Amino acid sequence: FTRQGNGATSIQQNSLTTALTAATAFAETPEGWLLLSGDTGCGKTHLAVAIAGYRISSGSPALFTIVPDLLDHLRATFRPTSSVDYDQLFEQVRSVPLLLLDDLGSESSTPWAQEKLYQIMVHRHNNRLPTVITTNHMMDKIEEVQPRLASRLKDISLVNWVPMSAPDYRDSTTPPPGLTR
Repeated sequence: FTRQGNGATSIQQNSLTTALTAATAFAETPEGWLLLSGDTGCGKTHLAVAIAGYRISSGSPALFTIVPDLLDHLRATFRPTSSVDYDQLFEQVRSVPLLLLDDLGSESSTPWAQEKLYQIMVHRHNNRLPTVITTNHMMDKIEEVQPRLASRLKDISLVNWVPMSAPDYRDSTTPPPGLTR
């Protein structure tokens, strides 16, 4: 993880340093929720995967999943040929000691998808289970689509919300700091 970003301004670099500090602290002691928000490519997923890797290498269970993939896996359990039981998978996701949900808000906004995410989040919120969430959406967009979920994400007694602002790391057209094109 590069705190200098990809052509990031000093303000953007500060947001990356703040995010790295928060992720490092969470990885050491996973308590509450860590919400990383920002534009595509600013490093949210990188930090979430690093947290998962650190916890797993320390012998602690963690589940990292991209939200649309999670919902696809849950739906797939309803197939007659599925070898995975829905209730078992759903309970595993709800109760895993550390859940990392990547790209919240990129899922289709069907009533079923909203209900499943809400159930997972409410269970984890009520039980204060450590959770990392990444999203490209600002809170007003989450409130528009899922106001009850947004209410839990705004719970300052549980959630450390870390906005990240930096250019896309993968964008090779962004000049290094100090250079212009």
